[in-house]
Amino acid sequence: MTVIDVHAHFVPPDVLDTLTDRGRDFGIDLVETQPGCHCCRFESGMQIRPFFDTLMNTGHRLGQMDDQGVDREVLSIWADIFGYDLPAAKGALWHSALNDSMMRLCDAHAERFSWLASGALQDASLAARELERGMKAGAVGAIVASHIDGKNLGECALDEYWAACVELGAPVFIHPAQPVAPPRAERFALNQIVAYTNDTTLTVGSLISAGVMDRFPGLEFILSHGGGSVPYLIGRFDRMHRAADPKATGNVAENAPSNYLTRFYYDTILHHGPALNYLRDLVGTDRMLLGTDLPFPPGDPDPLTTLRDAGFSAADIAQIVDTNPNALFRF
Repeated sequence: MTVIDVHAHFVPPDVLDTLTDRGRDFGIDLVETQPGCHCCRFESGMQIRPFFDTLMNTGHRLGQMDDQGVDREVLSIWADIFGYDLPAAKGALWHSALNDSMMRLCDAHAERFSWLASGALQDASLAARELERGMKAGAVGAIVASHIDGKNLGECALDEYWAACVELGAPVFIHPAQPVAPPRAERFALNQIVAYTNDTTLTVGSLISAGVMDRFPGLEFILSHGGGSVPYLIGRFDRMHRAADPKATGNVAENAPSNYLTRFYYDTILHHGPALNYLRDLVGTDRMLLGTDLPFPPGDPDPLTTLRDAGFSAADIAQIVDTNPNALFRF
């Protein structure tokens, strides 16, 4: 059995060199907040929390994978630095540089790492072309943040990008991004606990209700953190689909939201056995994928034990960690 982690983040160290040399091309300054500690400051004025060692240390990551029993990680770049608020041309240059760095890293460790291509979603055409370039360079899918400058993905003009994902056979991993915590989520780790998962929930609701799932029946999405709150609010989604006036809500979905649940894949990062069992009962083990969210604190440091402790059988675990990701990413 090969154990594949589909939700892990990494920033290749040469990204810092790229920002030092070419940051102005992207509209991004590399700011040293203290000796040896750097962060991105975008031309909009937004400053991201600093890069940290375990996000960029290849040897440490390989050691963590060995400790976890993970054979391969499908790496995605840190969504907080996507810069969807940049001018489109600068954003396109930035994502090309990020993808080039991911390609070099994964080519150097091809037996352990695969990667997802990002793109400047503020321009669907540019993002589609970058995805095509990334897939030709070895990416196994796409990574997108769950909003574009505060706007849900289903409400953005992204059909050209979604069409490219289908044509290229690229599964799309949706990851929340809340680099600046909403005021009510600034304390008690509520940004990580609530705001991130709410971000996913809002954008999935928009993808269903705006008709994206109907227009692109071949589009494959992976949802982080067990789908946010979507699986647990699906009754409310269905109720409002029936009860609310579509003219008022803008809902054009052809079916009840619950009918779309098995159109998505869900990672296992829920930290609660009963929640994992509910997700399995709702969507089936064939829609579940192993995730760790390394190296961030809300991640699962021992994901295989999490599944075993939740009562998943050896056959179920093999499907989640091996069969499903191999089929989805066509390894």
